[in-house]
Amino acid sequence: MQTKMDFDIIVVGGGVVGLASAYKIARNHSPLRVAVLEKEDHVAGHQTGHNSGVIHSGLYYKPGSAKAATCMAGRRELLDFARTCGIPHEICGKIIVATDEAELPAMAKILNNGRQNGVEGLEQIGPDRIRKIEPFVTGIAALHVPSAGMIDFVKVAQKLAELIEQANECNKVFVSHEVTRFDKHDFYTKVITRKRVFSTRYVINCAGLQCDRVARMDGIEPPVRIIPFRGDYSELTPAAASRVRNLVYPVPNPAFPFLGVHFTRMIGGGVECGPNAVFSFKREGYGKTDFNLRDAWESLSYLGTWVLFARHWKYGVSEYARAFSKKRLLAQLQRLVPSLALEDLHPGNAGVRAQALGPTGTLVDDFRIEARGNAIHVLNAPSPAATASLAIGEHINRVATERFGL
Repeated sequence: MQTKMDFDIIVVGGGVVGLASAYKIARNHSPLRVAVLEKEDHVAGHQTGHNSGVIHSGLYYKPGSAKAATCMAGRRELLDFARTCGIPHEICGKIIVATDEAELPAMAKILNNGRQNGVEGLEQIGPDRIRKIEPFVTGIAALHVPSAGMIDFVKVAQKLAELIEQANECNKVFVSHEVTRFDKHDFYTKVITRKRVFSTRYVINCAGLQCDRVARMDGIEPPVRIIPFRGDYSELTPAAASRVRNLVYPVPNPAFPFLGVHFTRMIGGGVECGPNAVFSFKREGYGKTDFNLRDAWESLSYLGTWVLFARHWKYGVSEYARAFSKKRLLAQLQRLVPSLALEDLHPGNAGVRAQALGPTGTLVDDFRIEARGNAIHVLNAPSPAATASLAIGEHINRVATERFGL
C-alpha cells in the first residue's frame, strides 16, 4: 500500500548537486518542508561517488561562463564547509604540463582564462620548477596551480544530507526511492516512486545521468540528450605512487570537455591515473562491457550522437583502444612520468559522465539549468559541478525563490 507524504519542494537526485540545492533551500527557507529522493540505497551513488575527488581551481573555464563563476565561488565555500564540518581535504596544488611545443598555445589560453577568472597564485613555470615540484615529471613548461586540491565528495554529500534533515524536522532524505513518473495537477505534483506517492508544490530535477528522462516525466522535451561517457582509471602500485606527489595534468585537447589522462593523489591514499573518455552503452555502466538496451537505443537513435561520432571518430577509436590496452595507457602516462612501467599499473575505479549533447552533435560545455512551470531542471552539470556544488545550490535557491515566490 502506498503512503502519501506532503512536501513543499522535492529534489530528485541524491548526488552532491541535488543535496547542495536542497541544503541551500532548507537553510534559507527553514519553514519549508524539503525532501530529496535518491533511487540508490545511499547518497552519492553515481557521478559524485565515482569522480576523482579533485577540488578544481577554475582556470579551464571560459571567463564569464556559469562554470567559471560557480567554480570560483563554490571552491571557496566548499573549503569553508569542509573545515567547519571536519571533512577530509587538502589543498596540495597541481601542475598542468606541456610535453610538446604544439601544446603551448593551448596552455597560454588556459593561463589567460585562469588569470581572468581570478585563480590565486597561478603561474607558468619551466623544467627546473617542474622537477622541483614533481621530481619524476618531464615537461617543457607547465602551469602551477597552488589552489587545486583533493576532498572526499561522498562525505560532503553525507554531511549535506544530515544538515538538510536537521534544518526542519519535516525534512527528509529518502534513499531507495526511484521516481517512476509525475502526476501533474494545477497547484501540485504527485511524485510516484516504487515505494510511495509523494505530493509536492515544486520539483527540482538534479537526476544527473537520468536528468533528461526526469524532465520528460515532467512533460518537457529537453533541448539536449544525456549521452554517457565512461572514464576508466588505473591505480599506481605503492612503490610507483611515490613518483607523484600531488596532481599532475596534461594540457587538455581544447576540442573536448575532458581534461586528458592525468595523475591524482587521492585523499584516502594512493594515486589514480586516467581516465579515458569512451561512449558508454549503459548510463550507469562502470564495467567496460556493460550494456543496457534502453540506454544504448536512446543514445544511438539520436542524430546528434552520430554527428559527434562522424566528426571525432579518430579520437573515439583512440580512446576505445586505450580502454582495452594497458600499453596504450602506459604510453600516455609516460609522456608525463617516463619512468613508469606496465607492472606499475593495476585496474582502478570507473566513472560515467552525464554529457549533454545537442541535436547538431555539439557537446554542451557550460552548466544548463532551466525553470519550467513549477519545476527547475538541471540538464547539464559536468565537472566542475562537484567543486561548484554549493554555488550551484545557491543559484538554484535564488531561481526557486524568485520563480516559486518562496
